[in-house]
Amino acid sequence: MDVLVPLADGVEELEAVTIVDVLRRSGLHVTTASIGMETRVTGSRGVTILADALWQNVDTFSFDVIAIPGGGGGTDRLASDERVLDLLRRFNDEGKMIGALCAAPTILVQADILQNRRATCYPTCARILGEAYENAPVVVDGNIITSQGPGTAMLFALVMIRYLVGNEVAERVAEGLLSKI
Repeated sequence: MDVLVPLADGVEELEAVTIVDVLRRSGLHVTTASIGMETRVTGSRGVTILADALWQNVDTFSFDVIAIPGGGGGTDRLASDERVLDLLRRFNDEGKMIGALCAAPTILVQADILQNRRATCYPTCARILGEAYENAPVVVDGNIITSQGPGTAMLFALVMIRYLVGNEVAERVAEGLLSKI
């Protein structure tokens, strides 16, 4: 199963790296793709992340899952990119899994795919989610998994594993990380 993690300058580094690391531990194939003009992405705390590829060089529609880390600047850049919004709409229409963490669930609002859905996000972004907002570390509603922030990134990734490859694998990965689902 192939997972796409879009990256933009201003991404929350802890979330991006946690998502990629934990999902790869489960055997999922994860590709990070920079929406910018270079693979080097500067995170919200100044940490440089080297993406696997540039967005324009990846067949984004061939992926099974998209997992979006937050970070204010990165979220703003992703939310203003029509390629990202179009991909989210198409994934939702096809019932493919969509994950979004921290501020990133606001991109799902921008893509207009949270109607009649429950979701969570970083608490200061809750007003943007409106009636969809639920104050919980991780919320699963159909094909959409959302989470609150850096401190919930590992749980978010483990829940994604549970839904993608099963509880046994998720428990094994959690045990190896000295974590719980």
